[in-house]
Amino acid sequence: MEHWMKYFLDHPFWFTLTAACLVWYSTITVYVAIRGVFDIRGMLKRLQADAPDANEDAAG
Repeated sequence: MEHWMKYFLDHPFWFTLTAACLVWYSTITVYVAIRGVFDIRGMLKRLQADAPDANEDAAG
């Protein structure tokens, strides 16, 4: 573990670039996951609203 810490401290450009990439990737991942939950909920509500009643299918 000390080897990696020393490497990053000796190379601040690569440490900063790596940290920035990890923050960016994590942010995009969380954003997409949250938006996906809302999109799926909306789709399920629209499907439920457009679906015929179960009573109509049984009678028809």
